[in-house]
Amino acid sequence: MDWKTHLKETSENLRAFREVQADTGHGFTTLYRASMAEGVLSVRHKELIALAIGISDRCVDCIGFHLQGAVKAGATRDEIAETISVAVMMGGGPAYMYGVKALEAYDQLAPELVSA
Repeated sequence: MDWKTHLKETSENLRAFREVQADTGHGFTTLYRASMAEGVLSVRHKELIALAIGISDRCVDCIGFHLQGAVKAGATRDEIAETISVAVMMGGGPAYMYGVKALEAYDQLAPELVSA
């Protein structure tokens, strides 16, 4: 899977949806920003939690976006791998398959994100 292209297309689709349903888009963005803000839990930890949920819920787009967020917040490949292990424990075989996708996303996306 080409993660860069996939996430770019997803972002374009989200923008198009927000044009026709601005209130929903604004509401979700407000919820996202409030939930993911630095607090007792760091942004890095919140992104890793979101990544684990994306894996166990089998949401490819969630995996990609939260993988990026985790890396931008300083998560390492080892932390991503350990997060995948927790998601597999909670989500079983399907989470294992999606966890592998998350590690693939890391390998494709992280080098560019870390150097930015």
